[in-house]
Amino acid sequence: MPGLKKDEKDRLKRDLAAVGLLEKAKEICWELGEKSALSYIRSSYRLLSKVYHPDLNPENADRARELQQQLNRLNRSLKTVRDRDLLDLIQNEERPAPVSVKKKVLVVEDEFGLQDTLRDVFQMEGYEVRVAVDGDAGYRAYRKFKPDLIFTDIVMPKMNGLELVRKIRETDPDIKVIYVSGFFGVRPLKDALDEEIRKYSYPVLAKPTKISVMLEIVKEYLER
Repeated sequence: MPGLKKDEKDRLKRDLAAVGLLEKAKEICWELGEKSALSYIRSSYRLLSKVYHPDLNPENADRARELQQQLNRLNRSLKTVRDRDLLDLIQNEERPAPVSVKKKVLVVEDEFGLQDTLRDVFQMEGYEVRVAVDGDAGYRAYRKFKPDLIFTDIVMPKMNGLELVRKIRETDPDIKVIYVSGFFGVRPLKDALDEEIRKYSYPVLAKPTKISVMLEIVKEYLER
């Protein structure tokens, strides 16, 4: 079977980078070997297709469908590309710097399918992760886990994300927080969120967000 042409390699490389697979595959290749890197890329479709599934993102279904179509195109390409060509794309001359200590991320999310997906994505990126199903459970998990980052939904039962973060700030005023939500239509919550952003400069992500974009924001925020 002939190898990929240069334009085909460039396109595949762009597609891999767009969904956040390329850099992590390079790291895995150096640390665990070529076989593990290939397995990571070829097995990621199932996980990412859940992240971008319109049923998990009803408030942004059009955007979710667009992202999933992009992922489907990449999956079709991966079914025909040779392992050697794929390795040529993910290997580079410089070894990525190792992460000496795992950062801790607490995910607070009430959508059950999304809980597992976010946990798996963060674990694949090398973070230590805990998941809580609402604000009350999130606060209990925070006290035991002592995370470096709270990654929380806003609209949740029992205690919403804004209330959770305010409670945590009572004892940890410098806690890092990323808010994520697919619904910003409740006026009191929107006003309160705007105030949080203005006062504390917390990042906010809308559902669905590209995994590569989400992970880049998390990485940059934790490294500040």
